[in-house]
Amino acid sequence: MLRSLNEISGYNLEATDGDIGECRDFLFDDTQWTIRYMVADTHKWLPGGRKVLISPISLGEPQWANSALPVNLTREEIKNSPSIDEHKPVSRQYEAQFFRYYGYGFYWMGGGLWGTGPHPAALVETAAPALADIQENEDEHLRSASEIEGYTVNAKDDSIGHVENFILQDETWEIAYLVIATRNWLPGGRKVLISPHWLTDIDWKGRSVSVNLTTEQIKNSPEYHSVEFADPVYEDTLHSHYGLSKRK
Repeated sequence: MLRSLNEISGYNLEATDGDIGECRDFLFDDTQWTIRYMVADTHKWLPGGRKVLISPISLGEPQWANSALPVNLTREEIKNSPSIDEHKPVSRQYEAQFFRYYGYGFYWMGGGLWGTGPHPAALVETAAPALADIQENEDEHLRSASEIEGYTVNAKDDSIGHVENFILQDETWEIAYLVIATRNWLPGGRKVLISPHWLTDIDWKGRSVSVNLTTEQIKNSPEYHSVEFADPVYEDTLHSHYGLSKRK
């Protein structure tokens, strides 16, 4: 099912023995456009309120109606997890240390969205490879969802809007769409959806993304109102309008 990332932001993260805080941000990888970590605001219980990452692998059954995400870990396990420097990008070396601490398999090995499969839970029982298998010079690949919000969206012939939100698949945590707000570009303004797999370029320094569509195509695309509105019929209409599948 599709979910709005902005709605999940602020959800309570509940360890097996108590709350650990709220979702403050999300880190996704910029190759498969999948949420890899939730950033927890722990200041209510952890001294210093340091930044803590929670992987979707650790989650139990989400309590969507109660705005809560159960975490199959204890507070002590989370407290003793590898510390992270909030002022530096998350490196692959850190990720390897993080996954080995929890005993999870590496999501980036296996060819699937999560290891060899499509769902994060499969990695709970998968052994992590040796640290020697991790290359120190691997490029940084994780991005903050909150930082991407506000990026300008460039069509083939002009700017058309900015990124306002993300829509994800709640079973795989893959980002299905970017929500594009056009109010500063089109009279009256409206929101439209674009799959990240339709993007042709991302300028991280220039804070913009480009898509191989014209402003007219985007202007006339099916309007997006809410995540509840984005049902399979809407998705089929959207893809038919652009003549594109979800992936390139």
